[in-house]
Amino acid sequence: MNKVLLLIAMIPILAFSQEKEVLRYFTSKDNLVGVKNQKGEIIIPAQFKIYSDLKDGEVVDGETVLFDGEKKGEKPKKNTWGYVYDRKGNFLYTPFLYDNGPDYFVEGLRRFVKNGKIGFVDRNGKVVIEPQHDFVDHFTYGYASFCDGCKRNEDDGYIKVPGEKWGMMNVKGEIVQPITKYSDKDVKIVGKYYPYPFQYSEKEKNILQFFDQQNKLLSDLYYVNQYNKIPEKEKRLYFEMVERPKENFPYYQVNTYDYTKHDLGMLYRFKFLVSEDAKTVYTIKSYNEQQVPFEDWLKNEIKEAKQYQKEHPDNPNKFKDNQN
Repeated sequence: MNKVLLLIAMIPILAFSQEKEVLRYFTSKDNLVGVKNQKGEIIIPAQFKIYSDLKDGEVVDGETVLFDGEKKGEKPKKNTWGYVYDRKGNFLYTPFLYDNGPDYFVEGLRRFVKNGKIGFVDRNGKVVIEPQHDFVDHFTYGYASFCDGCKRNEDDGYIKVPGEKWGMMNVKGEIVQPITKYSDKDVKIVGKYYPYPFQYSEKEKNILQFFDQQNKLLSDLYYVNQYNKIPEKEKRLYFEMVERPKENFPYYQVNTYDYTKHDLGMLYRFKFLVSEDAKTVYTIKSYNEQQVPFEDWLKNEIKEAKQYQKEHPDNPNKFKDNQN
């Protein structure tokens, strides 16, 4: 992935309508980066070597400050990349190294490293799951696999080690055991079934119903450019709420999964935001989590689907426009 896009993807940008002091990155004479406030006062001293095209004077977005690079005079700790501070200049955590940069936020959580163990923080920098395990994967459909006694190699993978122990955790950091009696709602992960992890209030069920009522339309749009013919029963999508309104984030985030409960796109593909009053729906359109009104996004998706079929008349998964 382009490093510029990677930087954008990893900064929790959702600074929607929340009033906060404007902070800006600045570059010193020796090309180190720090942060100043509107008055020109230094909030975080220039001490970071940044490897992206971050510009002098660029505004700090989001609720935390990410430095995507090394700190002068400090060797990066194993399996980490970058440094995150709060907007007052207090150090918060070092992100887990992933995809040649700081870890992404997935299902509202990002991995960080402390004392060699991996935990999770939210977009405000609050620790949600304390570091306990040698390795933990991203959360997918409410679960994350973890391992103790693992050995990581230089290719961002893991070498099988005698005595290593794998398990599964939920978003509370609790270890969850596989089940032997399961239903269609439960999720299959690496050959084992785990309990359906989501619980909703009536308001939240109504929000999800909005998306489910358009399941056929959305699934046809998603699969229109798939090379292989997809059976209708396998085209069904699942919509789950992975984030709820919190300080500095007045939205419900709804992610979309395929029939295997696999995320359609880790960063932004078919992901939605619903206002706290449940009256307005947006789509997360790009790496920087740009908001686009759902209706505008849908019109564009339909337009692109029609154009694709026009250019590829033999596509096996047809999109039929029944909107008119």
